[in-house]
Amino acid sequence: SWRRGPARRDCVFVNGDPTLPGFHGLHAARVLLFFSFKYGGQITFACALVTWFSSVDDEPCSNTGIWVVAPDGDGVGDRVKGVTHLDAAVRGAHLLGVADADFIPGEFCHTDTLDAFEAFYV
Repeated sequence: SWRRGPARRDCVFVNGDPTLPGFHGLHAARVLLFFSFKYGGQITFACALVTWFSSVDDEPCSNTGIWVVAPDGDGVGDRVKGVTHLDAAVRGAHLLGVADADFIPGEFCHTDTLDAFEAFYV
């Protein structure tokens, strides 16, 4: 971790289907690890281990006009992980937690955001 602090995980938009317009063709992902490997001794593949997020609806939120995503789960409480090629990453992304009417505690650490909220604006 940076400066012996808590882990900081970046998010990215990954190209899912370039034939679909706008956010319909993208996936949101949280990067856990960057790595590369060689295949056949010559070709190097740059990859990322990610957790995936899926759109909550087929259109942006009617109140905000912003897309909402939620973490993909495996049915037993763990988040779905996968590997993606870095060439598929379109750009960095900021996921903003969708809060309800309750206040966020003053001692809440920003590095816990991606684990604490159930849905995010993108």
